[in-house]
Amino acid sequence: MITAESIKIRIQQIVETVKELKDKHTTEKNATVNYACIFSQSQEEYQELVVAAKKIGKIIEETPTGFLFYINPLPTVSGKLELVKIRIPDSTRPERGDADFTISNYLLFKKKYLSQQGWRLIKKREDFEMLEFIDPEFDVRVYFSHPPLDQQVEIKKKIKKLML
Repeated sequence: MITAESIKIRIQQIVETVKELKDKHTTEKNATVNYACIFSQSQEEYQELVVAAKKIGKIIEETPTGFLFYINPLPTVSGKLELVKIRIPDSTRPERGDADFTISNYLLFKKKYLSQQGWRLIKKREDFEMLEFIDPEFDVRVYFSHPPLDQQVEIKKKIKKLML
């Protein structure tokens, strides 16, 4: 059974492993985490993760791939974390999870890394894009979004307030 305490530990472990991945392949050693995601591997695990996540936070968005939670700030090796997603089972996501990091200059970062092996631009829209890096030696993925996901959530909150 997944408890509130065990999900916190799992999130912290994912962030720690993703930080190791990031630090191995980039020079952004001090980048802070702004979002983490747990990849469930079965429907049963997904349900247990959602129940546990509801004990440490509130659902703020329901996406086609799972629930996004706002949690009380959770200390991690890369800073305090407040956004956690529980992803539905997906055969294209066999890893444990991912984390997204905030970097100081996204455009320079993209220019430096995108052409290197393992990097790809996975989302490109007029107002948002995301870089993904996967190393088969790690059981996690790392992302760098522009603007960062935590800023996007804040923008969505402000828009909702204006619409009320």
